[in-house]
Amino acid sequence: MDDNSIITADLVIVGAGPTGLTIAEQCSGPGRKVLVVESGEELETAEHSALNEVENIGELQTEAQIRKRTEFHGSQARFWSPEVQPFGVRCRAFGGSTHAWAGKSAPFDELDFKARSWVPHSGWPIDHQHITPYLLRAIDVLNLSPKQPPGRFHKEGLHSFYWQFARSRIDRLDIMRFGQEFLARRPANLHVLLDATVRCVGLNREGSKFSHIDVVSVGGKCARINATFCVLASGGIENARLLLASNDVCSKGIGNHFDVVGRYLMDHVSARVGRFQTDQIAELTKLFGFYGLHHENRAHMFAHGLALTPEVQERDQILNAAVFFSTERASDDPWVALKKLLNSRSSDVGRDLLSVVSGSGFIARGMGMKILSDTRTPKIIKDLIVNGAILLSPNLVAEEFQSRGLPHKLSGLRIEAICEQAPDASSRVTLSDRKDRFGVPLAKIDWRIGDLERKTLLRIAELSHQALGRAELPTPILESWTRDRPQDLVIIDMAHTLGATRMATDRTKGVVDPDCRVHGVDNLYVAGGSVFPTSGHANPTLMILALATRLADHLNLKVARNCAYQTS
Repeated sequence: MDDNSIITADLVIVGAGPTGLTIAEQCSGPGRKVLVVESGEELETAEHSALNEVENIGELQTEAQIRKRTEFHGSQARFWSPEVQPFGVRCRAFGGSTHAWAGKSAPFDELDFKARSWVPHSGWPIDHQHITPYLLRAIDVLNLSPKQPPGRFHKEGLHSFYWQFARSRIDRLDIMRFGQEFLARRPANLHVLLDATVRCVGLNREGSKFSHIDVVSVGGKCARINATFCVLASGGIENARLLLASNDVCSKGIGNHFDVVGRYLMDHVSARVGRFQTDQIAELTKLFGFYGLHHENRAHMFAHGLALTPEVQERDQILNAAVFFSTERASDDPWVALKKLLNSRSSDVGRDLLSVVSGSGFIARGMGMKILSDTRTPKIIKDLIVNGAILLSPNLVAEEFQSRGLPHKLSGLRIEAICEQAPDASSRVTLSDRKDRFGVPLAKIDWRIGDLERKTLLRIAELSHQALGRAELPTPILESWTRDRPQDLVIIDMAHTLGATRMATDRTKGVVDPDCRVHGVDNLYVAGGSVFPTSGHANPTLMILALATRLADHLNLKVARNCAYQTS
């Protein structure tokens, strides 16, 4: 675009992640212009990723937390660093978070929507039954199966819980990347503006209606986008930041008359519970490994874990939580050794050579996966092999996928817990005194972990040990913090940023109403995990897209009525 361009649209959506692209595609249609505005470019760049910087004054500042966050998040996003993003993981590029996610998807439980006396500020203004039809549509968007494997475990207040992996429709060996999927379809009447960072959201003089957004490129070009409706779908941190920073009409920020914008910041808290010995892997993965399920000519991948039952949550006055199982690589893993040798970084050439030779079977398997991923391999052959492998040997396929096609030698199995976070008004996003290159204040993060989260993590560790033992299965060697050293508990964020523009019927307690419209502003909406009143324990993308689909239906009615009014 030329500098100082004026662009018009019926609907402008800020953020080209899975939320924004889902709403945009479902709202595009003949006779209307839908525009998606994305701060980044088609792929992540260092320049645009620098705009993800936040200031952190809350949790995640101990050496152990920083080390664990670097280990967990460091390999996911290309330009992520704990210095720039001391909280969360943001991908500023077309396709958003799906540049870095693992594809794990799961529905929320019915209890997650209810007000619970032991969980402060819990309860959604919509119920599970209402959201179910939208969940089914979101399942289709994510290329998931609506069917699940049968429950295989139910003891000591724990029951089977399954995460499903969203598989790409384009690359049979990858998970879904929304940018690639969108470009393959190229929906009509839908426009995308890249390298366009929003500096402010504009309202009319009364502050009752959205009027425009002002954007700027890294090269300094500016543009103004006028639209009839606007949706902020820029992520859990950025949604709140934009509302707070757009304070020329409303001095406290848009939607912030009652000081709620940025409050109730949540993430899923995660901690290691224990580990199993190498000789116990085979028995446990038969039950808690990966499962393949056939649905409509596609094979779908599931991971089996354990979640707390509603009864035990109420009885023990704890949050919703689950445990999952993850493998550990051996110290003599042949692929790690080969990489050291090829890069001339081996500290013990003889030992690494021995690891490569003894692990030649792993190397051969990895080469086979590389051949399968070659673009010259016919698509029909890929489908036949991959779908068959998922159904016949899902654990093997999962290993290949998680290691990006390079099978690794394993030394053990870990058991990890993931826990809901109770809403806390003092856990929040505010504005820093520091500013980005465009003069917009950075987000200041004060994320707080409470006693209820720690209590829940300890309880699910105890229940997991008891339940596995009573099922006559191997029991984990519990981490020291679960026994007598609670100070050793290292909690990190899971990069599932939620809650900072929460949904509520009462405008004094939330930022958006049940339709995701900002209280007091007729035509401005917020989408994504930031509107969640509570977080559940499930990875949030499926629920986010269910709400996005619901919002798209609402906007389609509003846009149609507006177009009809203008025509008349």
